[in-house]
Amino acid sequence: MSDTKLVTACVLLIGDEILSGRTRDSNLGYIATHLNRIGVQVREARVIPDIEETIVATLNEVRARYDYVFTTGGIGPTHDDITADAVAKAFGVGIDYHPEAVKLLGDHYAATGGEFTKARMRMARLPEGATMIENPLSKAPGFQIGNVFVMAGVPMVMQVMLDSLTGRLKGGAAMQSRTVTAQIGEGTIAEKLGDLQARHPDVGIGSYPYYKGKVFGTSIVMRAVDSTELDIVAGEVAEMMRGFGVEPAIGDPTS
Repeated sequence: MSDTKLVTACVLLIGDEILSGRTRDSNLGYIATHLNRIGVQVREARVIPDIEETIVATLNEVRARYDYVFTTGGIGPTHDDITADAVAKAFGVGIDYHPEAVKLLGDHYAATGGEFTKARMRMARLPEGATMIENPLSKAPGFQIGNVFVMAGVPMVMQVMLDSLTGRLKGGAAMQSRTVTAQIGEGTIAEKLGDLQARHPDVGIGSYPYYKGKVFGTSIVMRAVDSTELDIVAGEVAEMMRGFGVEPAIGDPTS
């Protein structure tokens, strides 16, 4: 794959517990950071409920739009863990017990002294054509079907699943960033910054005010895959700030 191609991803965080506030998500940040390192850019993330119709519709929408889709949540042993069934429905395939997954879980519970209950057997069900994603911690696998990667919602388990499937992912151009800061209010530079963004649509430009003691200012963060254009824009931002009578600096003064 060319290193100039932008490879995109969407993350679906599935679970009523996230929407209700009972569980605070920590998976999105980990996934986005991990993927960014290998040249996969998260372009969208959604939190959706444990409703089959919603999961099916959302998944079919985003898997057609992005190179990869990563889901978390809903593949445990309880009745409300419906993600695997919904994914199978989205792909128009059946779902059944995967022999390798059944053996993996059976061996795990035999070794640990746990009972391999009917409920736990649910975690061995995979859509037809899916391949397992390894789970070194609790053994219950995630799975990949097409460009969709289905992982656990428990952060530690999700993390080892993501680590184990990294070799399957093909990254593209790595996103780079530059930061220019100055002691100036973002409202002062907003109009000129908007003009600069319009001239450089391939560079993402974000404006972030900061306060440190009695000092306030603005950090302008620029992100792009083209380092040459990124340097040009950073230079223009610095010159723009000098035009307002302030001397810019490289880096974030709040760190």
